[in-house]
Amino acid sequence: MENNLPFGRKNYQIMIAGLVVLVLGFIIMTLDNEPYGFGFTGLTLGPVIVILGFITELFAILYRPANRKK
Repeated sequence: MENNLPFGRKNYQIMIAGLVVLVLGFIIMTLDNEPYGFGFTGLTLGPVIVILGFITELFAILYRPANRKK
């Protein structure tokens, strides 16, 4: 039986990991104690983690296992 789904199990696992990283980044941004989120966690750490989450999502979309046919 041939699998016609566009993504495999590994793709979905990577996507879930990317979503967790995204949510973690947004939570870190809300933990900033400075007014209006202008501290280190609100302006630097949180957004960097969110960008890493989006990069992970992009990787999950583009990932193709070596044994999968084109």
